[in-house]
Amino acid sequence: MEILKTIPSKKMLGEQIKELKGKVIGQRVLDIEGPTMEARVSVKESAKGIPINGSITYVARPSSPGLLRGKAQGVLTSEELEMVTFTAEGIGRITTYGMKVCGAVLLSTGSTGKLVFLNDVVGIFEAEIDTEGNFSEETWELKY
Repeated sequence: MEILKTIPSKKMLGEQIKELKGKVIGQRVLDIEGPTMEARVSVKESAKGIPINGSITYVARPSSPGLLRGKAQGVLTSEELEMVTFTAEGIGRITTYGMKVCGAVLLSTGSTGKLVFLNDVVGIFEAEIDTEGNFSEETWELKY
């Protein structure tokens, strides 16, 4: 099996599929060895213009000075109560204004309604958390 050895080109990135804004609503230390920390984020905004609310849990640990490696999972819900679940993994850089994280996300839904376009989708995301706990994220579909 051949392994893809290139960074995704702009041709591989599809349209933006979601934009989230929210607030960190809780943090805790899971383990002081490492250390490993958890943040919970409450989000709102849209997926291709469809209003959604959601909850994200992000667990991270340092991978090298100034960098964090983390995993997230979450649930997004539309006004029609359609649900999308996701898992993500990324690398975060600590900055003077907070943290910036880039990575990949896998989305799925059993929905047959407006959010069906998010079923079995791979995305590339960029997220930021500022020093006051404000969260923002943009995700683009990965075409493969």
